[in-house]
Amino acid sequence: MKPIWFFVGLILMVVGVLILLAGLYQLINPPEIKTVLSETHPGIWWGAVMIVFGLLMYLKNKNQTV
Repeated sequence: MKPIWFFVGLILMVVGVLILLAGLYQLINPPEIKTVLSETHPGIWWGAVMIVFGLLMYLKNKNQTV
């Protein structure tokens, strides 16, 4: 049986990839209405942070059993 943090890491990686892909899409095709901080591309940053954190949690807990 795997610990819950193994699955949390997997979910964070999947959601991070989706957010990163959406951020890259908005970088290529910018929306017509700009927000105040749209030039910082937060989707790319947060997607990458979620992927890294999810990967760390996944690797830390992949060999553990409860």
